[in-house]
Amino acid sequence: MTFDCFGLSADILRAVRTEGYTTPTPIQAQAIPLVVAGRDLLAAAQTGTGKTAAFTLPILQRLSAVPTRHRAPRALVLTPTRELAAQVRESVRSYGRHLPLRSTAVFGGVGINPQISALRSGVDVVVATPGRLLDHLQQRTVELSRVEIFVLDEADRMLDMGFIRDIRKVMAALPQKRQNLLFSATFSGEIRKLADQILHDPASVDTAPRNSVAELITHKVHPVAQSRKRALLAHLIGNGKWSQVLVFTRTKHGANRLATQLDRDGLNATAIHSSKSQSARTKALQDFKRGRVRVLVATDIAARGLDIEALPHVVNYELSNIAEDYVHRIGRTGRAGSQGQAVSLVSADERKHLANIERLLGRRLPCTVIEGFEPVAANEAPSLNPTRPQPNRARRRPSQSAYANNGDGPGRSTRPRGNRRRPARTATN
Repeated sequence: MTFDCFGLSADILRAVRTEGYTTPTPIQAQAIPLVVAGRDLLAAAQTGTGKTAAFTLPILQRLSAVPTRHRAPRALVLTPTRELAAQVRESVRSYGRHLPLRSTAVFGGVGINPQISALRSGVDVVVATPGRLLDHLQQRTVELSRVEIFVLDEADRMLDMGFIRDIRKVMAALPQKRQNLLFSATFSGEIRKLADQILHDPASVDTAPRNSVAELITHKVHPVAQSRKRALLAHLIGNGKWSQVLVFTRTKHGANRLATQLDRDGLNATAIHSSKSQSARTKALQDFKRGRVRVLVATDIAARGLDIEALPHVVNYELSNIAEDYVHRIGRTGRAGSQGQAVSLVSADERKHLANIERLLGRRLPCTVIEGFEPVAANEAPSLNPTRPQPNRARRRPSQSAYANNGDGPGRSTRPRGNRRRPARTATN
């Protein structure tokens, strides 16, 4: 099968060839004909399978086939993050380069006036995050009454981020008669409930089992003491000669601190998270893609939407307490036929998170202790089922200090507290 089978215009096919694509992915092969035919669609596909083109190409086909003179948006794509909005808009622009259609991206973190100017000049496709789009609706700088196609992208992430009220407010501004497309990584009960509220007699496409991961991704788990994680990460990057690594932490503060420490270790690193300005986030991502930055340290805001071609390594420096986030994080690698490696550095307090991830995936992940970075606690490594043989040691209680030290400073004192009285606190301004 080729893209010629879908009835796309010569101008769109020419753009697809320019981008270097000849054979559609499974989600594209199933979704494009349905969208071109005007059907509502509920689609699930694992990340990195060409989902964006699966709705971008048919939208461009439908809009270009029936030109109009009005200047209000005809298609609206809602995304959960700014990065994803920018990338979807770039896809619209790339595939529509030979078409007389205009598009713009609308998201926060940047000035609103250029967006107002673009909207007033007239656009056919708007790609937006919910919050900034609602700002435009409130200021009456965007008119959504002529939208013909509405796309809710990364719907499961939208729900995770608490956007359901904003989504409903946006939908209230849309015309009743429209085509609706809902894309999600999974078909959870919440997603199906949302689909019932949005979609009308939808076709359903599911190209991957629930919470599956790309087959081209190699998984590795390395048990390690929390205080030794940074040293192990630097060791893996340096000894493995990794040139491009995406590293995930739980917190923004942790991302900043790790990026600074890795930079001091001689590894060119930077951080990306929601507290960074949009310009800083854009620059960090561009520098990473172009090889100016070797290590990009991110929070889960980057787990969705980052499209980095042939990214070889993703590292879970800290496991998320939500098992599904593992799938989203490592989905940045092993994309579009490229090999990828997902490495997780797991300390004793993260054993339950690892167990939840393995339960979600339905399999054990290969686990190896790296020589010189053995876990401090005697009972830590065996519980993670490492492949490396373990010495026959007598069982002993782990020292409290091994778990008290989180890598930020000295461990907690193990002296008995007794009945010491704490000094009275004084109020200060």
